[in-house]
Amino acid sequence: MLDVCLLGTAGMMPLPYRRLTALLTRYNGSSLLIDCGEGTQVAMKEQGYSFKPIDIMCFTHYHADHISGLPGFLLTMGNAERTEPLTVIGPKGLERVVNALRVIAPELPFEIHYRELTETTEDISLCGYQIHAFRVNHNVPCYGYSVSIPRIGKFDIERVKAQKIPQRFWNRLQHGQTMEENGIVYTPDMVLGAPRKGIKVTYCTDSRPTQGIVQAAKRSDLFICEGMYAEEEKLEKARQYKHMTFYEAAELAREACVKELWLTHFSPSLVRAESYMPKVKAIFGAAGLGFDGRTVELEFEEE
Repeated sequence: MLDVCLLGTAGMMPLPYRRLTALLTRYNGSSLLIDCGEGTQVAMKEQGYSFKPIDIMCFTHYHADHISGLPGFLLTMGNAERTEPLTVIGPKGLERVVNALRVIAPELPFEIHYRELTETTEDISLCGYQIHAFRVNHNVPCYGYSVSIPRIGKFDIERVKAQKIPQRFWNRLQHGQTMEENGIVYTPDMVLGAPRKGIKVTYCTDSRPTQGIVQAAKRSDLFICEGMYAEEEKLEKARQYKHMTFYEAAELAREACVKELWLTHFSPSLVRAESYMPKVKAIFGAAGLGFDGRTVELEFEEE
């Protein structure tokens, strides 16, 4: 099971009813945060989440509305008695940007490990998460992220017995260990069936539509995508500032064959966003508005 919570959905500036961009996922005791806009700490407190289990922070890019909450957030993590290393992931310049922000948070009781992204796509495996970073089309280097929880195949008792694998090895093989006895090597694939469908969430803000986004989001259980503008007359403004409209995000969701779309990162000038949803749903029926605190528990599919 993967818990997903939109902590903040505003773009550009925080509003009394909408905090800046942040997304939290939780899996198997480990939390992952994407972006850390102003107000993310308060949003975490409102949802009752702990700061200590956050093992990974991913940044889409370094505009203030996506990272300005970081210094205080790091201090709060330190005050939560975290001592384990924190891994931060983001576009080139990550370490320089984080260290500049840490001028007001210079001493922390944990190390920070940096993973700077330089390629068009990069894959990282940490804490049970498979993270796929993909470059998008904004006016500064910017990435989206797909976060997946893989699922191994079922234990195949018939295959095991046919290969006469000693029973004392079954559990360890099932959990990914390779065993050897009397010159015979036993590998996990010898006891498992084909991999089963896992869970996948794709998150993208601050970009024009691209085929790279479609490929990264393909068959996601949840696609969280920016909809900076809903007014159709603002399409040219979206093109100018490298953002998306509600309708462009819906087109991406439809093309990527995702299960569900949450729109996020709204312009501060956008009011009555729900009034635009009928046209959005005409493009992609499983579309909905993101809102601060929107939460879902994604389960593995039943077989």
